[in-house]
Amino acid sequence: MASDLMNIVPVILSGGSGTRLWPVSKPEHPKQLLPLTAELTMLQLTAMRLEGFDSAPIGRPILVANAAHTDIIDDQLRQSGIEDYLLILEPIGRNTAPAIALAALEAQADDALLVMPSDHVIADLPAFHAAIARALPLVGKGSLVTFGITPDGPETGYGYIQMGQSCGEAVHEVVRFVEKPDVANAQKMLAEGNHVWNAGIFLFRADAYLAAMGRHQPDMLAAVRTSMTQARRDGAHVFPEAMAFHACPSDSIDYAIMEREAHVACVPVAMGWSDVGSWDSLHAISARDAANNAVRGEALLLGAQNCLVHSDGPRVTLVDVDDLIVVVSDGDVMILKRGESQKVRKVTEALKSLTAATTTH
Repeated sequence: MASDLMNIVPVILSGGSGTRLWPVSKPEHPKQLLPLTAELTMLQLTAMRLEGFDSAPIGRPILVANAAHTDIIDDQLRQSGIEDYLLILEPIGRNTAPAIALAALEAQADDALLVMPSDHVIADLPAFHAAIARALPLVGKGSLVTFGITPDGPETGYGYIQMGQSCGEAVHEVVRFVEKPDVANAQKMLAEGNHVWNAGIFLFRADAYLAAMGRHQPDMLAAVRTSMTQARRDGAHVFPEAMAFHACPSDSIDYAIMEREAHVACVPVAMGWSDVGSWDSLHAISARDAANNAVRGEALLLGAQNCLVHSDGPRVTLVDVDDLIVVVSDGDVMILKRGESQKVRKVTEALKSLTAATTTH
């Protein structure tokens, strides 16, 4: 089918728990369901990301999410004016490769699936739309396409993609996927100039993805197929059969499919992207005052510089301090140095141990 006639189906992955933004983000209310970067939640912004795209028709979005978040997702989509959607509710998380397969089995074989995490920020939508349009001709020929973010520094928190020969207008063959590097390797890749950050955003035909999964992960495909054949359906909600889905191997699309597949291409794009993976990255993309402070909620800052304050109620007062992250949410208060927000993981692990110890006594 000609690429200009392909239906693009947004596939929104909303299974993450977002614990790196504790205490605001918690398993029962993860970051994609919160208004962290705007008045709308990150899920709502993702669901509206193709508004104004005119290079191909847009089909009904498919969301793959944790069954525990059903009501919240329904409410948020309807508040955004999105009434026609399909919500596939995973009985257990099995990472991105099976999640995308659930959506691919539900779509038409020749639909182009635009796979998007629900908790990323894209500031420049026209640039994103142009990148999608550049990818469509290759997608029509059966390639699996990933979108790579033009790096603006030697970031060690992202995986990288090494790009090779041109295979379309500003589209390149993928040479290899690179694990999250140390600083020296990140600087080396940046200097070479043919590397981009792996954003986890993809575009491919449903049948091309399922065929690749059949080649590289037949057990995974069989388990997902069974879970969807035996799924329970209730209006816009699809509940994959739990036993079959529990039996499915858990793996990311990168490891399970993309690194093994021959026909993979990358569209590099600078589009104001962030995965908002930490309080530091939220500070970086937030509006800031003259002293480089980012504030959400009630705060009084006197002589404070380079701080992030995020409060859901109590006023936070900072006096003559620099480089602090202060988060107040639902009775929890967290304070740490800016630049150290990856240590939030230690907090969530300590709290789990504390809860386990309390439960056993």
